[in-house]
This record gives sequence, C-alpha cells and structure tokens, in this order.
Amino acid sequence: MLKNPMIKPFLKWAGGKRQLLPEIRKYYPKKYTKYYEPFVGGGAVFFDLQSSDLIINDFNSELINTYKMVKNRVDELISLLEEHKANNDKEYYYHLRELDRNGKLELMSDVERAARFIYLNKTCFNGLFRVNSQNQFNVPYGNYKNPNIVNEDVLRVDSRYLNSTNIKILNMDFELATKDAKKGDFVYFDPPYAPVTEDKNSFVGYTLNGFNYDEQKRLRDLFVELDNRGCKVMLSNSSVESIHELYENYSDTTEIIKANRAINSKGNGRGKVDEVLIKNY
Repeated sequence: MLKNPMIKPFLKWAGGKRQLLPEIRKYYPKKYTKYYEPFVGGGAVFFDLQSSDLIINDFNSELINTYKMVKNRVDELISLLEEHKANNDKEYYYHLRELDRNGKLELMSDVERAARFIYLNKTCFNGLFRVNSQNQFNVPYGNYKNPNIVNEDVLRVDSRYLNSTNIKILNMDFELATKDAKKGDFVYFDPPYAPVTEDKNSFVGYTLNGFNYDEQKRLRDLFVELDNRGCKVMLSNSSVESIHELYENYSDTTEIIKANRAINSKGNGRGKVDEVLIKNY
C-alpha cells in the first residue's frame, strides 16, 4: 500500500517517536496480520505504518477520547479549535486548564473535551502531558508566538485514514489491550520509559497511576507471552541496565538507537540519549 505522507500525529507528545522514525522503520517486520499499539501516545509509529487492521490503546482517557473525536466528529472538532485559537492567551489557557479542577470537565461533551485536550497540548509548555496526584493537568502555559492550534489539513487526513481502516480505539490496561493478539500479529510497545538515573523507585508515568519497576516487569512478562504466542513484538525503552537485565534473553535482537531528548527542563538533559529497540525477530 502506498503511504500518505500527510497522515501523521496531530499532537505534540513527550517521548514521541516522530524524530526516531527513520531508525525505527528499519526494524518493522516485513509482513504481519494485525497491528497492536498498547501505549499509543501521539501515535507516530501507527500513523507511519498506516496498517489497515489495527488496535490502538492508551490508559489516558482524554487522549483516547480525542482519537475517537478525530475519527468521528472532525468538523465539530475543527470548529471548536478555531474558537480556542481566536481566544488564545495565558488567561484563557488557565481558564480551560481549570476545568478538571472545578468539576466542569464532566459537563463537557466528548468533542468539547477533545478540543480542550488538543488546545492545551498545542499551547502548554513543551507539549507535555503531566497530571498531579489528583489527576489534574498541571503543565504551565507555553507562551508561544504562533502555536499550531488548528492543524486542519492533518486532522482531516487523519480522520479519513481512521475511517478507512478496521480500527479499535481502546482505553484500558496494556495487557488487556493485547489479549486477542495471535501468531503473525505485530505488537509495538512504547511504554513510559525507565528513568536514566537507574533508581528503580523513580519511575514516573504520564497517567495518574504511574509506571514503576513492577509495571516494567509485568510488561516484560507480556512481551515473553506474546513471543510464545507467535506474535512479532518490538519495544522501545531507555538503554539502562535495569531494562537490559529484564530483556537479557533478547539481547541478540536488541538495537541501540540515538534519540534527541528535547523535552527536558534542564538544558544538560537534552541532546543524544541511547534508547533500546528490543525485538523477538
């Protein structure tokens, strides 16, 4: 199938794979049946693959609602984003951010919530998604001169693509999202990364639940189970000792790739960082 270069992520995403696609592409399996991405995030890999039969999932319910609205209600979504663009300033941003603190978010329609999510994503500092212990979005305003709030062309092309496929868009635990994966299917995991500090207690997720070392072990166990089922499995993570230890049985098919870590508040935390791409093929 000829790929459409206009099909690409409509969100900025911390840890997103857009910059790494030229590397990751080298390791896609040549053939597979169905595609699964249990930590879809900004979706760079699934938009790049443009599979026709797929399941995407994320634990972040606002994110998953946004994918559904891009698929099902793109005209209304664009119209609401135009309103947000017209009103965009610091005060307006904090007014919208406040809606998950004052109980008003629950009163909004799904498409209103999706428009809020995209607006906050495009105008917050560095496109981070981060919530506090009350599950409230807490990233400050980004002060950008001309943020791309209404990326109409990409939203429409993505909507057409999502409607042309046999896709399921799920909001559940990563293990449940892969329960039907079988021999010949391709599963790509891009979980919250292990911290580079090597402290097993400092794992931080982008959902309220966090993603600690026990979760990384549970993910490794699922990787092995899917391997045993005959699935083709690939996983991205930090190139740190704890991850290499967890996947030592796959060391022969592990690739080290250089990633630019642009989203870091400390300047010395940016630049080239080693990541791993662990495969069972």
